[in-house]
Amino acid sequence: MENAAIDFEQETEDGLGEDLPALAALVAGTALSMEGCPWAARISLVLTDDEGIRRVNSQFRGIDSSTDVLSFPSVDFSAPSAFEELEDDSFFDMETGELLLGDIMISADRVRAQAQAYGHSIKREFCFLTAHSVFHLLGYDHMEEDEAAVMEQKQEAVLEKLGITR
Repeated sequence: MENAAIDFEQETEDGLGEDLPALAALVAGTALSMEGCPWAARISLVLTDDEGIRRVNSQFRGIDSSTDVLSFPSVDFSAPSAFEELEDDSFFDMETGELLLGDIMISADRVRAQAQAYGHSIKREFCFLTAHSVFHLLGYDHMEEDEAAVMEQKQEAVLEKLGITR
């Protein structure tokens, strides 16, 4: 999918052995298409380690522990994927016209550990965490059981469409 651009930064030496920017763009583009996003979008993605994500988690969420992924949406949707609300130019890059969705941070340490724990590939785990974060950027959450079920179904649908299965 060509409707997602990824600004990629790597803070760790562990590149996970994959073309992460291309994978992230493919996953994000698929999710955006499935959600009916009418614009090209840009997402910043930082690959870090457990210590790096712990620092950011502590600074921005007040939780002094590492996690697998953090999402920082630029848009505060009133409902998930409510693209019709975005009439304000402040959500768009003035030069490219792209929707600026937000920032994602993924721990390479957690990608490796969770791939091993769940018995699937590093590629699949990275793509799952990317999809998870993209849905957070689109206003989805998993605090309630019904929200979690919707989000899980959407994440799995993206990976299934791309043939990235367990």
